[in-house]
Amino acid sequence: MLTRRNLLQTSLALPALLPAAPTKSTFLGITVMPEDYQVEGIPQVIANLKSRARATAVATSPYVMQPSDAQHGQRQPPIDAGAGGVRLLDRPLWGKREIYTTSSPSFTPNITLYKGLRYQPGEPDDLTKTQGAMVREFLRAAKAAGLKTYFQIQSVIPPNYIVTSGGPTEDDKPRLPDGSVPKRRVGNTGSLASPDIRRYTQALITDLCQQYPEIDGLRVDWPEYPQYTLDDAFLDFSAPAEIAAKRLGFDFGRMRREALSLYRHLHGNLTDADLRNPNFALLPALSKSPGLQDLSRFKASLTSELLAGFRAALTAAGGPQKELVPNAFPPPFSFSSGMDYRLAARHANGLSVKLYTMHWPMILRFYGDALLQANPGLSEELLTKRLVATLGIADGPGHPHLTDYSYPDPETPHHAGLNAQRNKIETAQKAAGSTPVYALAHGYGPLADFEERLGIAWSASRQRVWINRYGYLTEAKIDAIGRICR
Repeated sequence: MLTRRNLLQTSLALPALLPAAPTKSTFLGITVMPEDYQVEGIPQVIANLKSRARATAVATSPYVMQPSDAQHGQRQPPIDAGAGGVRLLDRPLWGKREIYTTSSPSFTPNITLYKGLRYQPGEPDDLTKTQGAMVREFLRAAKAAGLKTYFQIQSVIPPNYIVTSGGPTEDDKPRLPDGSVPKRRVGNTGSLASPDIRRYTQALITDLCQQYPEIDGLRVDWPEYPQYTLDDAFLDFSAPAEIAAKRLGFDFGRMRREALSLYRHLHGNLTDADLRNPNFALLPALSKSPGLQDLSRFKASLTSELLAGFRAALTAAGGPQKELVPNAFPPPFSFSSGMDYRLAARHANGLSVKLYTMHWPMILRFYGDALLQANPGLSEELLTKRLVATLGIADGPGHPHLTDYSYPDPETPHHAGLNAQRNKIETAQKAAGSTPVYALAHGYGPLADFEERLGIAWSASRQRVWINRYGYLTEAKIDAIGRICR
């Protein structure tokens, strides 16, 4: 199921390569956001990472944070389009497991790098002056402790410092085949085809390399079309995408016609007979129609171009030794997101495959609710069964009803099969060839469930894991990491 014939996206015209065996060195990285060491202090965080969790690397971001309120701030942790309201932090920020905050850049941008660009970096302010230096102090302390250091930035959410702040202009928003912007999105990402967003992010990469030469590399988040809702699978038909399609030789009109036809069928004409038909495509990327196959290839080309530009900027500013490690959705979500692992591997030192398993039941529920609402009378059990199989999130048939799937609270195990998680990592590694694939495990959830998921991530990735993130790691989880990832 997950491998799908020829891994559709890898069918782009590329010279055949014989994949070398991935490297076998172990790697354990943990994402630590600046607010974590702003609250706990740098020495305590470093001790937890190095002495207890036995990490070999750490990622942080170039911003600092302060408490705010619901009117002016963003919820931490992110609310994920309303479904993640049950999610709470395990390590409180300023005494709270749920808090509203504002953020500021941790540095004063070199504005000459952004001259003439449509998008501009965030303005440094009093918080930058009083707290910004902590990011550099943290990086230096981590290096002194023997940890590799990385920045995590957003790819297409200008100004790209943090996922909950920023976004594209109206004409740079990705669009559905009818030209509209999806009403419900988890991330405010822009079109991968936007030259303005690309130029801005490349300038930011240059700036960060100059400001923080001590970093070993960059982890870029969402260099694809994030796949959380059914609408996300039908992107992108924006004006920048149309221009890019013409430049790359894709028939934009045919892609749009065929995507619109399937979209309309799913929103009013879907039948139980369709759900019983194994050849019927619930998602554009699973279709055999030429236009929809081209749509998958087109998005893969956009992601590849985006990463190529990031790689060039990183090499020019920091040297070829600086690592580029994109975060990516796992198969089969990657078929619709644009993340062709074979193409992306050409520009990356590694690829982090997200095992954000608390999102998987949420995604299934988002898809199912949308399809049931648009097609009254559809069999809920049949739809649920088909979605479980299509998304590949269970080891067996899964749960029978759509209402069995929802965003888990902190004490509820995630509805995700262990073999399903392993399969996604192995499928990605096969496509990536000799470029190492890291399992990006998530710390959210109860201890026993976290330990089980981490064990699978560690073994399936050949002992190469990133953990997102420190704020979800209780004391017991930190010690568990040290036991499991030896």
